[in-house]
Amino acid sequence: MITWHDFEKVEVRVGTVLEADDFPEAKNPAYQLKIDFGSHGIKKSSAQITKLYGKKGLVGKQVIAVVNFPPKQIANFVSECLVLGVVMENKEIVLLQPERMVANGFRIA
Repeated sequence: MITWHDFEKVEVRVGTVLEADDFPEAKNPAYQLKIDFGSHGIKKSSAQITKLYGKKGLVGKQVIAVVNFPPKQIANFVSECLVLGVVMENKEIVLLQPERMVANGFRIA
């Protein structure tokens, strides 16, 4: 169990995907994403979402991500945030998204 204080430390915010590129160097199939979090900046993420999402369809899509993890080196890429999704039984990832457009950077509570 974590405390409410622990939960409050996690910065979960909404952002809009600006770019989605192939990431052939990744151990598991993934995209390199560039995501706009408004006043919280533009951050990069490696996302293993290739089974259900195409690169073109991701651009302009709002996603939910943890933005205050330390950067993580993944192959030749530094991931700066963790995009959140539902992990299905077959390991497909369904992205978490707001049910309507909201301003980039708004906090998830």
